[in-house]
Amino acid sequence: MPTEEIRVRGTVQGVGFRPTVYRLAKACGLRGDVCNDGQGVLIRVSGSEEAITKFVARLQTECPPLARINQLTRIIYERELKFDNFVISTSVSNAIKTEITPDAATCPQCQQEIFDPFSRFYRYPFTNCTHCGPRLSIIRAIPYDRCNTSMSAFAMCSECAKEYHDVENHRFHAQPVACHACGPTAWLERADGKSVTASMFSMMDDVDAVCTLLQKGEIVGIKGLGGIHLACDATQETAVEKLRQRKRRYHKPFALMARDIEIIAEYCTVNAKEKELLTSPAAPIVLLQATGKKVVAPSIAPGQNTLGFMLPYTPLHHLILRRMNRPIVLTSGNLADEPQSIDNDEAREKLGAIADYFLFHNREIINRVDDSVVRVIGDKAQTIRRARGYAPAPISLPLEFQNVPQILAMGSELKNTFCLLREGEAILSQHLGDLENGAAFNAYQDTLNLYLNLFEHQPEIIAIDKHPEYLSSKLGKELADTNKIKIHQIQHHHAHIAACMAENGILLDSPPVLGIALDGLGYGDDGTLWGGEFLLADYRKFRRLATFKPVAMIGGEQAIYQPWRNTYAQLISANLWNDCQQQYSDLEIIKFLNKKPLKLLNQLMDKGINSPPASSVGRLFDAVAAAIGIYRDECSYEGQAAIAMEAIVDISSLNNHKETPKYPFNFIFSDRIYCIDTRPMWQALLNDLQQQIPEPVIAAKFHKGLANAIVEMVKHLCQENLINQVVLTGGVFQNCILLEQVTKQLQTLEIKVLTHSLLPANDGGLSLGQAVIAAAQLIHEC
Repeated sequence: MPTEEIRVRGTVQGVGFRPTVYRLAKACGLRGDVCNDGQGVLIRVSGSEEAITKFVARLQTECPPLARINQLTRIIYERELKFDNFVISTSVSNAIKTEITPDAATCPQCQQEIFDPFSRFYRYPFTNCTHCGPRLSIIRAIPYDRCNTSMSAFAMCSECAKEYHDVENHRFHAQPVACHACGPTAWLERADGKSVTASMFSMMDDVDAVCTLLQKGEIVGIKGLGGIHLACDATQETAVEKLRQRKRRYHKPFALMARDIEIIAEYCTVNAKEKELLTSPAAPIVLLQATGKKVVAPSIAPGQNTLGFMLPYTPLHHLILRRMNRPIVLTSGNLADEPQSIDNDEAREKLGAIADYFLFHNREIINRVDDSVVRVIGDKAQTIRRARGYAPAPISLPLEFQNVPQILAMGSELKNTFCLLREGEAILSQHLGDLENGAAFNAYQDTLNLYLNLFEHQPEIIAIDKHPEYLSSKLGKELADTNKIKIHQIQHHHAHIAACMAENGILLDSPPVLGIALDGLGYGDDGTLWGGEFLLADYRKFRRLATFKPVAMIGGEQAIYQPWRNTYAQLISANLWNDCQQQYSDLEIIKFLNKKPLKLLNQLMDKGINSPPASSVGRLFDAVAAAIGIYRDECSYEGQAAIAMEAIVDISSLNNHKETPKYPFNFIFSDRIYCIDTRPMWQALLNDLQQQIPEPVIAAKFHKGLANAIVEMVKHLCQENLINQVVLTGGVFQNCILLEQVTKQLQTLEIKVLTHSLLPANDGGLSLGQAVIAAAQLIHEC
């Protein structure tokens, strides 16, 4: 009788894969066994050839919801198989080549049980099963067995153990399975240390009491799945403003959570794709148009026309929101720029002055995982922040990357991730934040060490950004020096383009693409700062064909947070300042600028002191926003003015091609590359300001003009270089209007357009680009 060994690689541990194998093997009349090991799942079966083939086919079509098979191989098993039946064998530890499953939102069956008074999981906030619950956030090592997770602190009771071992139960081999009798518990504390008495609330339990506190306008710190959040009633302006002041987060939008889609639909328009994302196992924050009948507190998202909503993704959140008929704020529990707190004592110390109460629990969070953020453009999801629910699911690379040595890519400085490349797949870390903050950099190093250990990854190449001052680059160099590992320095915008190519499955030896990378800043090959680039690029190399005319960033980093500096620098660069004094002196922006120390600023620019020239399109957006009066003086986060300007764009003007002209831009050819010159745009904009054209119309004309300039440059470069494939990448392309305008026009010209979906267009996807460039260069050297 034929006997085979079947190896399955992919997302196959902690997702109910072995129970499925067991069920199907029994149904097909096979004997043998299945076990987890370091490479995934190993199956040995004996039966008729027809039965084995049927089993393999059903395994692929009846895969569990969270599982993903990347590879399935079958070989003849030569030895004797000593099984009378089919069994699930003990896990085997060997070389680690398997995957770690992302955390998954509570499945419908578990939701039903926590609200069923006759279920033993009634109102249990840590209910989970094979198809949902914690994964990455609780794992210390693989294989994904309970002993390797923070659930090892809780011994299973007899009833949970019975379900755990019952192959017909949906908790069969669910590693975090627990109940009221044996699992983690949650409790309420006052932030001031005073005792909490039940008479204060008269509610069912501590979790239920949180709802009452939120309704009373209190701020509650809630320990969830991958970190601690701060929550308050999103419809009470006093509570929201109190949270903003205490957290010192004055403008950045707050994320919201609502009990169900029906409540979200009262505040926002939700289309089918957005609903699909909200209710998916990843359960991300989805940016939605705030066009509902009801409104949240004004300070939830100042200057925005969208709201970021998510649905409850753990039983804890479901129970808190059960009685809540309106949304709550659920924002990361951290101090400004620091990583989200994950530890009870740390939260008491750092968040005690922000929260009024804490809802803690005693299940340790091993891996900090922020909430993911996505939006829908057209009918396609665009990832803004890749974390809970998505990371660390691997990204499959084209086949040519299959045999590359292990590579570690360190990422960038802002919105950072790192990437482990091995055997044709890239494992991208969850969003780790801005490394400028010491605590964030420490967390980045801790997470890097955890991943290297979890995946037993031993890099032979380290890829870093070329910027000499990025902390990730410095750490990469230290690791390379210490371990005598070869290092590859990768240009920032080349990495952006390569990341988009890899995500879209572009083959290694494909012809070059025209990559358009528009962002804030990146260290250029000529030592200047780039940020508006047109590169002819493949995975190995690039050639800079065009850029935006460089303009001084007066005061360096200060220009990121004080948009008026960019306006002044743009007007000086365009040689329009004298005209401004003579013709436009009555404009608010000119009056504002004249109150600034212009003589000193001129000296800084003339002498090149802390005023590096930059071709940044991000700063161009800031300059235009400040000119029309949006966050002119100060921003509290990068891109705030540009995002607010996108929100006010007059859509009728945007779509009216006959009556609303677009602002003009010039093309110049200098130093063997093309430059997009903004001078005519500024002249037209100043005239519009003088004629008191409404700001939303000016914003529309700027977006249309910029999109048109990009498309015209693409047309020219495509013809000159005989290319027909364009990559749109960089943080600026998170602007929906610009992305849609450019994409539609290029598609009309029958130019193929590649954009991001799985990865953020911003620096959150950069490490993947670094990794594949290093891999391609290595293959080329061999």
